[in-house]
Amino acid sequence: MAQTTHPSKYLVRAYLERRNHDPKPPPTPEEIRRQLGWDLVLMDQRICGLGGR
Repeated sequence: MAQTTHPSKYLVRAYLERRNHDPKPPPTPEEIRRQLGWDLVLMDQRICGLGGR
């Protein structure tokens, strides 16, 4: 099972404000998620009893 972490709206607003002033093209969606800490958190399969041996 996986959980998703979400950045706060203030962090997203600050990120968008910085991006508005940056002349470079926007980063990939994966890079944006990494910068904002918006990751897919996978549960440890050993704890869940799903790990293969």
